Amino acid sequence: MLNVLYEDNHIIVVNKKPGEITQGDKTGDEPLSEKVKRFIKNRDQKPGNVFLGTVHRLDRPVSGAIIFAKTSKALQRLNKMFQNKEIQKTYWAKCINAPTTEHQKLVHFLVKDSSKNKTSAYTKAITGGKKSELIYTHLKDNKIQNLIEVKPLTGRPHQIRVQLSSIGCVIVGDIKYGAPSANKDKSICLHAKNIEFTHPVSKEKIAIHAPIPHQNWK
Repeated sequence: MLNVLYEDNHIIVVNKKPGEITQGDKTGDEPLSEKVKRFIKNRDQKPGNVFLGTVHRLDRPVSGAIIFAKTSKALQRLNKMFQNKEIQKTYWAKCINAPTTEHQKLVHFLVKDSSKNKTSAYTKAITGGKKSELIYTHLKDNKIQNLIEVKPLTGRPHQIRVQLSSIGCVIVGDIKYGAPSANKDKSICLHAKNIEFTHPVSKEKIAIHAPIPHQNWK
């Protein structure tokens, strides 16, 4: 069942489940984009193809809010907004250890090894390294231990996962970046909690909050 967080004539925002892929890949599994297309087609009884543009993505084991464009106008404008960093995303991460500093800006230079689908973080500039920045805050939560709020300032592959791991805050279930064991459902405890932006057509201020999955977050 698709969990729609927001929808109008131009955009649809859904709460992605961990394990779903945003776009088609070599696995051949059905991507979330196709599920959204089918949902719209069946609900609205559209006879032809449904237009749906993928604006950004979340890693397969990550959950949370993701925007799709329903019109070409919205797609073009949202792509530009992402390029100009006009869309603010906030993530929650449940980590194995708490950070030593409660609130901090992290700056690393990331290099991705495509053959291993893994990213390495360096504290100094390196050939091929892409500057990556985020701000994190350790949240005091009685229900979720070692809960960290993350606001990425750049959008690099595996950025939050590798940057938190580099300061000793490995995300629960993320064996690729140092977790001792995987979650049973192969998810990691990283969730795109909030997304805020100006609507690409109406110019209305939009703030969307995605509930966290219950499994693995207690």
